[in-house]
Amino acid sequence: MSVFAQPLFRDRSDAGVALARELEDERGPATIIVGLARGGIEVAAAIASRLEAPLDVVAVRKIGHPRQPEYGLGAVTPGQDGVHVRAHNGLTDQELATAVEHARSEATALDARLHAEHGPLDLCGKTVIVVDDGLATGGTMIAALRWARAQRAARVVAAVPVAAEDSLALVRAEADKAVCLHALRTLLAVGVWYAWFPQVDDTEVVRLLGESRRAPTQVLTPG
Repeated sequence: MSVFAQPLFRDRSDAGVALARELEDERGPATIIVGLARGGIEVAAAIASRLEAPLDVVAVRKIGHPRQPEYGLGAVTPGQDGVHVRAHNGLTDQELATAVEHARSEATALDARLHAEHGPLDLCGKTVIVVDDGLATGGTMIAALRWARAQRAARVVAAVPVAAEDSLALVRAEADKAVCLHALRTLLAVGVWYAWFPQVDDTEVVRLLGESRRAPTQVLTPG
């Protein structure tokens, strides 16, 4: 494959529209769409709109190596259950525990900001479709799936527009179902498959949640 990859999607919303077509059989009153913060929320919002399903967001933060912060050891969500650690990478148990707690505190703070205006939805007994804009290592998706199960979701479905083949295999082992439009042997980076791939800020996440909560076709149950 050429390193000069051609984009597969115009933007995250375009990817969400394409994913929604593949998720049509999940349409129903017991389905909730949850986007990973922050990039996954734009994909998730497009899916939620087309499936006429409630939208929520989960705050996921990567666990950085204390001596190489850009190197991810895994990922966590708020709470104790949404955690995925793929390797110690030379750290002691205490060093790893400290890194996990630091990432968890960041996830908790992000969650508080994103849900300040619109509280989290109750996932108990629901089919929860967990959405991101792509899978590189798969760590953040795995943490989010574990978080959804801890919220007593009846089923968890992973949905992504594009993924590295090896990472998708790891995610399939965690989910009841995984939907991916393009599984690639060489991913390069998630952003290269989008013509427009800007960063998503907190304000945009809150705006998308607000639009979804105001949609008249949805019956919402706050957590």
